[in-house]
Amino acid sequence: MSTAVNKYSLLQGDELEGYFSQFLVDSWSYSGVATFARNEKEFERRYIYREPSRKSATTVAGTAYHAALQLFFENLRDNGVETSLAEMQEEAFKSIDKVKANEWKLGKKTPTVEKCVETATKTANALITNFCKEQSVYTADLAKVVAVEIRTETWLVVNGVDIPLPCHGQIDLIIETNDGRRVIVDHKSKSAYTDEAELGFTGAKQAIVYALNWEAHNPGMPIDEVWYVENKHSANKDGGAQLRKMAIILDPDTRRLYEAILYEPLRRMIQATSDPDYLYTINDADPMADRAELYDFWARTLIADIDDFNIPESKKELIARRQKKLRDASTASISPKVITSFRKKAATFISYELRDDMTPQEKIEHTLRSFGIMARVAHVLGSYSSVSYLLEIGAGVKIANIASHGLDIANAIDVPSVRVLPTLSMHDGHSYLCVEAPHRSGDTLLWDAKYLQGSRIPIGLDNFGKAVVWDINNHSTPHMLICGATGSGKSVCIKSTIEYARLAGVNRIIILDPKYEFVGNLPDCEIITDISEIEQRMKQLVEEMQQRAKTGENSKTLIVFDEFADAVSSARSGKELDIKEQVQVGEYANGRPKYDIRVVGREKSLEENMKMLLQKGRSLGYRIIAATQRASTKVITGDAKVNFPVQVCFRVPKAVDSKVVLDEEGAETLAGRGDGLIKSPEYFGTVRFQGFYKP
Repeated sequence: MSTAVNKYSLLQGDELEGYFSQFLVDSWSYSGVATFARNEKEFERRYIYREPSRKSATTVAGTAYHAALQLFFENLRDNGVETSLAEMQEEAFKSIDKVKANEWKLGKKTPTVEKCVETATKTANALITNFCKEQSVYTADLAKVVAVEIRTETWLVVNGVDIPLPCHGQIDLIIETNDGRRVIVDHKSKSAYTDEAELGFTGAKQAIVYALNWEAHNPGMPIDEVWYVENKHSANKDGGAQLRKMAIILDPDTRRLYEAILYEPLRRMIQATSDPDYLYTINDADPMADRAELYDFWARTLIADIDDFNIPESKKELIARRQKKLRDASTASISPKVITSFRKKAATFISYELRDDMTPQEKIEHTLRSFGIMARVAHVLGSYSSVSYLLEIGAGVKIANIASHGLDIANAIDVPSVRVLPTLSMHDGHSYLCVEAPHRSGDTLLWDAKYLQGSRIPIGLDNFGKAVVWDINNHSTPHMLICGATGSGKSVCIKSTIEYARLAGVNRIIILDPKYEFVGNLPDCEIITDISEIEQRMKQLVEEMQQRAKTGENSKTLIVFDEFADAVSSARSGKELDIKEQVQVGEYANGRPKYDIRVVGREKSLEENMKMLLQKGRSLGYRIIAATQRASTKVITGDAKVNFPVQVCFRVPKAVDSKVVLDEEGAETLAGRGDGLIKSPEYFGTVRFQGFYKP
């Protein structure tokens, strides 16, 4: 066992920082050395540019298995008890649940994130079951659990040479046997056992790294052996044991041999990372690398900015200089357009095919995957006329990229269009990107008094099953604007709201109905249809409002103004509002008075009276619903929307119409028949809902 002190470990402060600035990395590990020896370009991607690799279902299962074994041996060390199968499974499943949607590596057998989760869960369960049946491989000679899952970072001396970068690693388990041997145990999950001769060679390099790391931190506690315990998750055909143990003995002679074997690739890796101009080569035959991922990375280094990679600030300047030099050399003969095209071709390595037997959520995942976007449909919430797909999006995925593929998603799930919400949706304490798609369930959301709570008038139900409301006692939501094309559900929504308002205690309801929409349908309401009468009634309401301001009365009055845009355009305006009187303008020669018709004033227009009622009536008990089919900026002006804090939009013909009402697109994608969007101070963002139908 070497006790030499690495001279580089004596560096401190600015001297150490300046020393590290020479290298593209700040440390090394056995896995890094092994990756460099196998595929230099993969090493560059993972360890220099810090690009995370996507995780296959078996890899995730292996990590989950390690988490379960950690729990088992920690309980054994701390409490002297063995952990049950169920507890280990629960720990493993927690580990699987932590994997984000964009971290999964999809394949032919696991084409969706859901299939990945299913496979990982099944594999982890098999591994844990094998362990519980055959744990004597670990415990038969076990006297003491010394350490479990420890992380190390140490300056090492390998083969008599001071390695100029610290080594970091993680040791699964350290035990002491009944005969006093100190053993490092490495858990390995496998689909097939490793050839013993091969493991004896490759495992030797890993074993010496484990031992040197431990011994540097624990002088006087040398490692005698390293065990590799392989757990094969698929059942053996011969019914034999699933766990196999291979022991590597670390006597002085084998230590020297293993250090010499390790030193050669380690030395080459250190030399490469200290040379900013080193060219890392691609090994196409590497079975452990994702070729699409690797070639996409290579192309990105030639066209992407340094900030597009997860590079530490301390290394950005050095790597940026290196990247510029390599880019200048490559783009001198290869245009960026060709490189970008190559990135698209690299994606053909990924298996992608939409099948008829896929669920809509699987089709969404596949469609996004074809554009290099990893997302998982975590929840599907259906309503009467729309369905919400809640997508789990991991770090590094740009939401805007998903929104730009709305038509691709719609095409995949066979709907005319989808709406990608501009804000994240909260569900069960987690945030998701919501993609809404129209559908027709065949059911009708019937009006029901149970949805009314005090003054909170329900407009409909959202896709989460919650009532969407208009609170007529909330001073920040006094008036409501409703827009929608013919057949979209606008009039039905108004009728439903009137019925709820009655139940909420609003006894006085006035309907201004220039298109005779509600005549005969609501006998208990005051309905006015003639435009001149509508003008006169609005004038009376303003006078009544002025009187209320003096008396302090504020009883609720609901005014429904249907097709107000048409009414305003048909009402008197300009000179038609002039107040004319016969006034004496002089006398004739015989002394008789001379008269003329003169304009002595001007009446307020219908629009002006309505604006006064909107602005001043809110605190005096007036509540106004204004509805129109015409989503025009001439009708729904900025001032109008200020006076209508609650804005409801049913299906409209064009995206620009939706923007006029809601300041965002989306209403043009609605399904009609009560499928609507509402924007209100009571809600964060725009909420989709299904309106009630009152027979």
